[in-house]
Amino acid sequence: MKFLRQLILSAGVISLLAHPLETKADATNTPPDFKEVYDLIRTHLAGASPGDLDRAAVQGLVSQLHSKVSLVSGPSGTNTPADAPLLAKPALYDGPIGYLRIQQVGDGLADQITSAYKELNRGTNQLKGLVLDLRFADGHDYATAASVADLFLAKEAPLLDWGNGVVRSKAKSGAITIPVAVLVNQQTSAAAEALAAVLRQTDRGLILGSNTAGEANIDQEFPLKNGQHLRIATATIKLGDGETLSANGVTPDIQVSVNPEDEKAYFADPFKEISKPSNLLASLSGSLSGSSTNGTSVSNRPPRTRISEADLIRERKADPGKEIGYEPPSSRSASEAETDKPIIRDPVLGRALDLIKGLSVLGSSHPS
Repeated sequence: MKFLRQLILSAGVISLLAHPLETKADATNTPPDFKEVYDLIRTHLAGASPGDLDRAAVQGLVSQLHSKVSLVSGPSGTNTPADAPLLAKPALYDGPIGYLRIQQVGDGLADQITSAYKELNRGTNQLKGLVLDLRFADGHDYATAASVADLFLAKEAPLLDWGNGVVRSKAKSGAITIPVAVLVNQQTSAAAEALAAVLRQTDRGLILGSNTAGEANIDQEFPLKNGQHLRIATATIKLGDGETLSANGVTPDIQVSVNPEDEKAYFADPFKEISKPSNLLASLSGSLSGSSTNGTSVSNRPPRTRISEADLIRERKADPGKEIGYEPPSSRSASEAETDKPIIRDPVLGRALDLIKGLSVLGSSHPS
Protein backbone atom coordinates (compact mmCIF):
# COMPACT_ATOMS: atom_id res chain seq x y z
CA MET A 1 0.00 0.00 0.00
CA LYS A 2 2.91 2.35 0.72
CA PHE A 3 4.30 1.67 -2.77
CA LEU A 4 0.93 2.43 -4.36
CA ARG A 5 0.64 5.73 -2.51
CA GLN A 6 4.16 6.69 -3.65
CA LEU A 7 3.11 6.10 -7.26
CA ILE A 8 0.05 8.32 -6.78
CA LEU A 9 2.09 11.10 -5.15
CA SER A 10 4.73 10.88 -7.90
CA ALA A 11 2.02 11.39 -10.50
CA GLY A 12 0.91 14.50 -8.62
CA VAL A 13 4.45 15.93 -8.63
CA ILE A 14 4.75 15.35 -12.38
CA SER A 15 1.44 17.14 -12.91
CA LEU A 16 2.62 20.06 -10.77
CA LEU A 17 5.83 20.40 -12.79
CA ALA A 18 3.84 20.35 -16.01
CA HIS A 19 1.45 23.03 -14.73
CA PRO A 20 3.32 25.29 -12.29
CA LEU A 21 1.25 27.37 -9.91
CA GLU A 22 0.84 31.07 -10.73
CA THR A 23 2.01 33.46 -8.06
CA LYS A 24 -0.12 36.47 -7.20
CA ALA A 25 1.48 39.81 -7.99
CA ASP A 26 0.67 41.25 -4.57
CA ALA A 27 1.67 38.19 -2.50
CA THR A 28 4.69 39.96 -0.96
CA ASN A 29 3.08 43.38 -0.43
CA THR A 30 2.70 44.53 3.15
CA PRO A 31 -1.02 44.77 4.02
CA PRO A 32 -2.36 48.16 5.19
CA ASP A 33 -2.89 48.85 8.87
CA PHE A 34 -6.34 47.66 9.94
CA LYS A 35 -7.12 50.67 12.14
CA GLU A 36 -6.02 53.06 9.43
CA VAL A 37 -8.36 51.46 6.88
CA TYR A 38 -11.22 51.21 9.35
CA ASP A 39 -10.94 54.87 10.39
CA LEU A 40 -10.83 56.07 6.78
CA ILE A 41 -13.90 54.02 5.86
CA ARG A 42 -15.78 55.17 8.96
CA THR A 43 -14.99 58.83 8.20
CA HIS A 44 -15.69 58.90 4.48
CA LEU A 45 -18.08 56.07 3.57
CA ALA A 46 -21.56 57.48 2.94
CA GLY A 47 -24.60 55.77 4.39
CA ALA A 48 -22.77 53.33 6.70
CA SER A 49 -23.43 53.37 10.43
CA PRO A 50 -20.87 52.28 13.06
CA GLY A 51 -22.95 49.12 13.56
CA ASP A 52 -22.73 48.31 9.85
CA LEU A 53 -18.95 48.68 9.92
CA ASP A 54 -18.58 46.56 13.04
CA ARG A 55 -20.72 43.85 11.52
CA ALA A 56 -18.72 43.88 8.29
CA ALA A 57 -15.42 43.79 10.20
CA VAL A 58 -16.53 40.78 12.29
CA GLN A 59 -17.87 38.92 9.27
CA GLY A 60 -14.66 39.61 7.37
CA LEU A 61 -12.43 38.35 10.15
CA VAL A 62 -14.48 35.19 10.71
CA SER A 63 -14.69 34.54 6.97
CA GLN A 64 -10.95 34.89 6.43
CA LEU A 65 -10.14 32.73 9.45
CA HIS A 66 -13.03 30.29 8.93
CA SER A 67 -10.99 27.17 9.61
CA LYS A 68 -9.74 28.51 12.96
CA VAL A 69 -12.44 30.92 14.10
CA SER A 70 -16.21 30.54 14.04
CA LEU A 71 -19.34 32.01 15.57
CA VAL A 72 -21.72 29.49 17.11
CA SER A 73 -25.12 29.96 18.69
CA GLY A 74 -24.22 27.90 21.74
CA PRO A 75 -21.33 25.92 23.25
CA SER A 76 -20.03 22.65 21.85
CA GLY A 77 -21.90 22.75 18.55
CA THR A 78 -21.07 20.05 16.00
CA ASN A 79 -22.45 18.86 12.68
CA THR A 80 -23.87 15.74 14.30
CA PRO A 81 -26.50 15.65 17.06
CA ALA A 82 -25.08 14.59 20.42
CA ASP A 83 -27.35 11.54 20.61
CA ALA A 84 -26.55 10.34 17.07
CA PRO A 85 -24.95 6.86 16.80
CA LEU A 86 -21.21 6.86 16.25
CA LEU A 87 -21.26 4.04 13.72
CA ALA A 88 -23.95 3.23 11.16
CA LYS A 89 -24.93 -0.39 10.45
CA PRO A 90 -21.98 -2.13 8.76
CA ALA A 91 -22.33 -3.65 5.31
CA LEU A 92 -20.58 -6.29 3.26
CA TYR A 93 -19.78 -5.58 -0.39
CA ASP A 94 -18.58 -7.98 -3.02
CA GLY A 95 -15.03 -9.12 -2.75
CA PRO A 96 -15.91 -9.59 0.13
CA ILE A 97 -15.16 -6.07 1.38
CA GLY A 98 -16.36 -4.67 4.70
CA TYR A 99 -17.93 -1.21 4.88
CA LEU A 100 -18.08 0.90 8.05
CA ARG A 101 -19.69 4.35 8.03
CA ILE A 102 -18.43 6.52 10.89
CA GLN A 103 -20.82 9.32 11.77
CA GLN A 104 -18.93 10.88 14.66
CA VAL A 105 -15.55 10.31 16.29
CA GLY A 106 -16.49 10.01 19.93
CA ASP A 107 -15.97 7.91 23.05
CA GLY A 108 -16.74 4.23 22.42
CA LEU A 109 -16.13 4.27 18.66
CA ALA A 110 -13.10 1.96 18.81
CA ASP A 111 -15.11 -0.74 20.61
CA GLN A 112 -17.96 -0.40 18.12
CA ILE A 113 -15.59 -0.77 15.17
CA THR A 114 -13.99 -3.85 16.75
CA SER A 115 -17.40 -5.49 17.23
CA ALA A 116 -18.57 -4.58 13.72
CA TYR A 117 -15.37 -5.90 12.15
CA LYS A 118 -15.67 -9.21 13.97
CA GLU A 119 -19.28 -9.51 12.84
CA LEU A 120 -18.37 -8.84 9.20
CA ASN A 121 -15.44 -11.23 9.28
CA ARG A 122 -17.49 -13.92 10.99
CA GLY A 123 -19.65 -14.23 7.88
CA THR A 124 -16.72 -14.64 5.48
CA ASN A 125 -13.54 -15.25 7.47
CA GLN A 126 -11.75 -13.89 4.39
CA LEU A 127 -12.38 -10.16 4.19
CA LYS A 128 -10.18 -8.71 1.44
CA GLY A 129 -10.39 -5.15 2.64
CA LEU A 130 -12.27 -2.53 4.62
CA VAL A 131 -13.81 0.81 3.63
CA LEU A 132 -13.98 3.45 6.39
CA ASP A 133 -16.46 6.09 5.26
CA LEU A 134 -15.72 9.40 7.04
CA ARG A 135 -17.75 11.61 4.72
CA PHE A 136 -19.87 14.09 6.72
CA ALA A 137 -18.23 12.84 9.95
CA ASP A 138 -17.01 15.16 12.70
CA GLY A 139 -16.18 15.03 16.42
CA HIS A 140 -13.60 16.64 18.67
CA ASP A 141 -12.37 13.55 20.54
CA TYR A 142 -8.78 13.20 19.36
CA ALA A 143 -8.05 10.50 21.91
CA THR A 144 -10.71 8.38 20.21
CA ALA A 145 -9.18 9.11 16.81
CA ALA A 146 -5.89 7.73 18.10
CA SER A 147 -7.65 4.69 19.63
CA VAL A 148 -9.35 3.86 16.34
CA ALA A 149 -6.09 4.20 14.40
CA ASP A 150 -4.44 1.90 16.95
CA LEU A 151 -6.82 -0.90 15.89
CA PHE A 152 -5.06 -1.08 12.53
CA LEU A 153 -1.45 -1.20 13.75
CA ALA A 154 0.30 -4.33 14.95
CA LYS A 155 3.47 -2.51 15.99
CA GLU A 156 4.17 0.46 18.20
CA ALA A 157 4.16 3.72 16.22
CA PRO A 158 3.58 7.46 16.86
CA LEU A 159 0.01 8.52 16.08
CA LEU A 160 -1.19 11.95 17.19
CA ASP A 161 -0.28 14.91 19.37
CA TRP A 162 -3.10 17.22 20.44
CA GLY A 163 -1.14 19.15 23.05
CA ASN A 164 -0.19 16.56 25.65
CA GLY A 165 2.62 14.79 23.84
CA VAL A 166 2.60 12.16 21.10
CA VAL A 167 0.26 9.21 21.66
CA ARG A 168 1.59 5.90 20.31
CA SER A 169 -0.04 2.68 19.21
CA LYS A 170 0.51 -0.53 21.18
CA ALA A 171 2.12 -3.68 19.83
CA LYS A 172 -0.55 -6.37 19.45
CA SER A 173 -1.33 -9.61 17.64
CA GLY A 174 -4.97 -8.92 16.80
CA ALA A 175 -4.64 -5.78 14.67
CA ILE A 176 -6.76 -5.30 11.53
CA THR A 177 -4.15 -5.74 8.81
CA ILE A 178 -6.25 -5.96 5.62
CA PRO A 179 -6.12 -3.07 3.10
CA VAL A 180 -8.10 0.00 4.15
CA ALA A 181 -9.68 2.72 1.99
CA VAL A 182 -10.76 5.91 3.77
CA LEU A 183 -13.50 8.08 2.21
CA VAL A 184 -13.58 11.83 2.94
CA ASN A 185 -15.25 15.00 1.65
CA GLN A 186 -15.41 18.71 2.38
CA GLN A 187 -17.58 18.05 5.43
CA THR A 188 -15.16 15.61 7.03
CA SER A 189 -13.98 17.72 9.94
CA ALA A 190 -11.94 17.90 13.16
CA ALA A 191 -11.18 14.48 14.72
CA ALA A 192 -12.49 12.68 11.62
CA GLU A 193 -9.84 14.49 9.57
CA ALA A 194 -7.17 13.52 12.07
CA LEU A 195 -8.22 9.87 11.90
CA ALA A 196 -7.96 9.84 8.09
CA ALA A 197 -4.58 11.57 8.20
CA VAL A 198 -3.03 9.27 10.80
CA LEU A 199 -4.15 6.11 8.96
CA ARG A 200 -2.35 7.40 5.88
CA GLN A 201 0.72 8.62 7.77
CA THR A 202 1.15 5.16 9.32
CA ASP A 203 0.74 3.49 5.89
CA ARG A 204 -2.50 1.83 6.89
CA GLY A 205 -4.92 3.47 4.51
CA LEU A 206 -5.33 5.34 1.25
CA ILE A 207 -7.66 8.35 1.22
CA LEU A 208 -10.23 8.91 -1.53
CA GLY A 209 -12.65 11.80 -2.13
CA SER A 210 -12.18 15.56 -1.84
CA ASN A 211 -10.23 17.84 0.51
CA THR A 212 -11.50 17.85 4.08
CA ALA A 213 -12.75 20.86 6.05
CA GLY A 214 -9.42 21.85 7.63
CA GLU A 215 -10.83 22.10 11.16
CA ALA A 216 -8.55 19.73 13.03
CA ASN A 217 -7.71 21.97 15.99
CA ILE A 218 -8.08 22.18 19.74
CA ASP A 219 -10.87 24.72 20.20
CA GLN A 220 -11.82 26.97 23.06
CA GLU A 221 -15.14 28.83 23.20
CA PHE A 222 -15.62 32.32 24.58
CA PRO A 223 -19.09 33.72 25.39
CA LEU A 224 -20.07 36.98 23.70
CA LYS A 225 -22.39 39.71 24.98
CA ASN A 226 -25.04 38.93 22.34
CA GLY A 227 -25.39 35.33 23.55
CA GLN A 228 -23.26 33.74 20.84
CA HIS A 229 -19.93 32.01 21.40
CA LEU A 230 -16.69 32.65 19.55
CA ARG A 231 -14.85 29.39 18.92
CA ILE A 232 -11.11 29.90 18.48
CA ALA A 233 -8.51 27.28 17.58
CA THR A 234 -6.04 27.64 20.41
CA ALA A 235 -3.77 24.73 19.44
CA THR A 236 -3.02 22.67 16.35
CA ILE A 237 -3.10 18.91 15.87
CA LYS A 238 0.10 17.15 14.84
CA LEU A 239 0.65 13.73 13.37
CA GLY A 240 3.13 11.32 14.87
CA ASP A 241 5.91 12.51 12.56
CA GLY A 242 5.45 16.12 13.72
CA GLU A 243 3.49 17.31 10.68
CA THR A 244 0.77 19.83 11.58
CA LEU A 245 -2.64 19.21 10.04
CA SER A 246 -3.23 22.01 7.57
CA ALA A 247 -6.03 24.56 7.67
CA ASN A 248 -6.52 23.63 4.01
CA GLY A 249 -7.65 20.19 5.06
CA VAL A 250 -6.40 16.71 4.28
CA THR A 251 -5.74 16.16 0.57
CA PRO A 252 -6.82 12.70 -0.66
CA ASP A 253 -4.42 10.32 -2.36
CA ILE A 254 -7.08 9.84 -5.05
CA GLN A 255 -9.27 12.85 -5.84
CA VAL A 256 -12.86 11.99 -6.78
CA SER A 257 -14.93 15.10 -7.49
CA VAL A 258 -18.69 14.83 -7.08
CA ASN A 259 -21.39 17.49 -7.17
CA PRO A 260 -22.33 18.19 -3.50
CA GLU A 261 -26.03 17.53 -4.05
CA ASP A 262 -25.32 14.31 -5.92
CA GLU A 263 -22.91 13.25 -3.17
CA LYS A 264 -25.66 13.58 -0.56
CA ALA A 265 -27.94 11.43 -2.70
CA TYR A 266 -25.26 8.77 -3.21
CA PHE A 267 -24.41 8.87 0.50
CA ALA A 268 -28.04 8.09 1.35
CA ASP A 269 -28.31 5.41 -1.35
CA PRO A 270 -25.12 4.23 -3.11
CA PHE A 271 -27.24 2.48 -5.76
CA LYS A 272 -29.17 5.63 -6.71
CA GLU A 273 -28.97 6.46 -10.41
CA ILE A 274 -28.77 10.19 -11.13
CA SER A 275 -29.41 10.97 -14.79
CA LYS A 276 -27.75 14.33 -15.33
CA PRO A 277 -25.12 15.35 -17.94
CA SER A 278 -23.00 16.93 -15.19
CA ASN A 279 -22.80 13.58 -13.46
CA LEU A 280 -21.54 11.62 -16.46
CA LEU A 281 -18.01 11.28 -15.09
CA ALA A 282 -19.29 10.20 -11.68
CA SER A 283 -21.52 7.59 -13.30
CA LEU A 284 -18.59 6.19 -15.25
CA SER A 285 -16.43 6.08 -12.13
CA GLY A 286 -19.06 4.28 -10.09
CA SER A 287 -20.00 1.79 -12.79
CA LEU A 288 -16.96 -0.39 -12.17
CA SER A 289 -17.85 -1.72 -8.74
CA GLY A 290 -20.66 -3.75 -7.26
CA SER A 291 -22.07 -3.93 -3.78
CA SER A 292 -24.85 -4.93 -1.50
CA THR A 293 -25.99 -3.54 1.81
CA ASN A 294 -27.60 -6.77 2.85
CA GLY A 295 -24.36 -8.67 3.23
CA THR A 296 -24.37 -10.38 -0.18
CA SER A 297 -21.99 -10.04 -3.09
CA VAL A 298 -23.01 -8.13 -6.18
CA SER A 299 -21.77 -7.55 -9.70
CA ASN A 300 -21.72 -4.56 -12.01
CA ARG A 301 -21.53 -6.52 -15.23
CA PRO A 302 -24.32 -5.61 -17.69
CA PRO A 303 -27.19 -8.12 -17.64
CA ARG A 304 -27.24 -10.77 -20.34
CA THR A 305 -30.48 -11.66 -22.06
CA ARG A 306 -31.53 -15.28 -21.62
CA ILE A 307 -31.65 -16.97 -25.04
CA SER A 308 -34.04 -19.86 -25.46
CA GLU A 309 -33.54 -22.81 -27.80
CA ALA A 310 -36.23 -21.41 -30.13
CA ASP A 311 -34.36 -18.09 -30.30
CA LEU A 312 -31.17 -19.91 -31.24
CA ILE A 313 -32.92 -21.82 -34.02
CA ARG A 314 -34.51 -18.65 -35.42
CA GLU A 315 -31.17 -16.81 -35.32
CA ARG A 316 -29.38 -19.71 -37.04
CA LYS A 317 -31.99 -19.74 -39.85
CA ALA A 318 -31.75 -15.96 -40.30
CA ASP A 319 -27.93 -16.03 -40.52
CA PRO A 320 -26.60 -19.55 -41.21
CA GLY A 321 -22.95 -18.49 -41.12
CA LYS A 322 -23.02 -16.62 -37.82
CA GLU A 323 -21.12 -17.95 -34.81
CA ILE A 324 -23.57 -18.35 -31.92
CA GLY A 325 -22.21 -18.98 -28.46
CA TYR A 326 -24.16 -21.37 -26.27
CA GLU A 327 -23.74 -22.23 -22.63
CA PRO A 328 -25.54 -25.14 -21.00
CA PRO A 329 -28.16 -23.98 -18.48
CA SER A 330 -26.27 -25.59 -15.61
CA SER A 331 -23.16 -23.47 -16.26
CA ARG A 332 -25.12 -20.19 -16.65
CA SER A 333 -27.27 -20.21 -13.54
CA ALA A 334 -24.67 -18.79 -11.14
CA SER A 335 -23.50 -16.02 -13.47
CA GLU A 336 -27.06 -15.08 -14.37
CA ALA A 337 -27.85 -14.68 -10.70
CA GLU A 338 -24.93 -12.26 -10.43
CA THR A 339 -26.31 -10.02 -13.20
CA ASP A 340 -29.56 -9.44 -11.31
CA LYS A 341 -27.78 -7.59 -8.49
CA PRO A 342 -27.65 -3.78 -8.23
CA ILE A 343 -24.84 -1.51 -9.42
CA ILE A 344 -22.91 0.88 -7.18
CA ARG A 345 -23.47 4.44 -8.44
CA ASP A 346 -21.61 6.26 -5.66
CA PRO A 347 -18.35 7.19 -7.49
CA VAL A 348 -16.20 7.54 -4.36
CA LEU A 349 -17.32 4.22 -2.90
CA GLY A 350 -17.01 2.59 -6.32
CA ARG A 351 -13.40 3.73 -6.68
CA ALA A 352 -12.61 2.49 -3.17
CA LEU A 353 -14.03 -0.96 -3.88
CA ASP A 354 -12.09 -1.17 -7.14
CA LEU A 355 -8.90 -0.12 -5.34
CA ILE A 356 -9.26 -2.80 -2.67
CA LYS A 357 -10.06 -5.44 -5.27
CA GLY A 358 -6.91 -4.46 -7.16
CA LEU A 359 -4.81 -4.63 -4.02
CA SER A 360 -6.20 -8.06 -3.16
CA VAL A 361 -5.35 -9.31 -6.66
CA LEU A 362 -1.80 -7.98 -6.37
CA GLY A 363 -1.45 -9.47 -2.91
CA SER A 364 -0.60 -6.05 -1.47
CA SER A 365 -2.00 -6.50 2.03
CA HIS A 366 0.38 -4.52 4.29
CA PRO A 367 0.54 -5.85 7.86
CA SER A 368 1.96 -3.22 10.19
